[in-house]
Amino acid sequence: MMIELKNYTHIIWDWNGTLLNDAWLCVDVMNGMLLKRGLPIKTVEEYKELFDFPVKDYYSKLGYDFDKESFDKVGMEFISLYNKRQRETTLHAEAIAVLEKIASMGISQNILSAREQVELISETKSSGVFGYFDLIRGLDDHYAHGKLDAGLHLISEIGVTKENILFIGDTRHDAEVASEVGIDCILISNGHQSEGRLLQLDVPVIYSLLDLI
Repeated sequence: MMIELKNYTHIIWDWNGTLLNDAWLCVDVMNGMLLKRGLPIKTVEEYKELFDFPVKDYYSKLGYDFDKESFDKVGMEFISLYNKRQRETTLHAEAIAVLEKIASMGISQNILSAREQVELISETKSSGVFGYFDLIRGLDDHYAHGKLDAGLHLISEIGVTKENILFIGDTRHDAEVASEVGIDCILISNGHQSEGRLLQLDVPVIYSLLDLI
């Protein structure tokens, strides 16, 4: 199944993993936390086979015992450590060229992310891409339970026929959100989940953002 951008008037981008190359940092931060607890660390490849939404389930797969410490505590520890190092991340190398090309086509671009809203706005500005987006919508907390509700609100804000909207993400959850809200989806496999996991879904999968254009 081939999807052509010219068939859409609006694109919704995921942020982390899709435009921002940060899977490596998530692994590095999490491995430090796992070591502190005597739990096995993970490679990037192993991480991409385990990471999922809601992230509480992913933490359980890593060996966290929420009878001993709360998910809220562990989640905030991760976010605090990630935020301290977030500026070490960069966009995927081809991201600017793709955003620029899509803008030149007259297609509206927006963001839907599980990242907390204030941090999300800050990151798009520091990455130099804030101006490409009409709407930027994250979550109101740090716990990344999922983004279906935020997605429904964003679709309502965009206010066009759903057939004119394309969601571009990097996880199975992105495909689930797109399906729930009734819009098309493309997944990129160099983000937070492996190509093998994404290919199990009935949506197009690409390796590079350049494949979009």
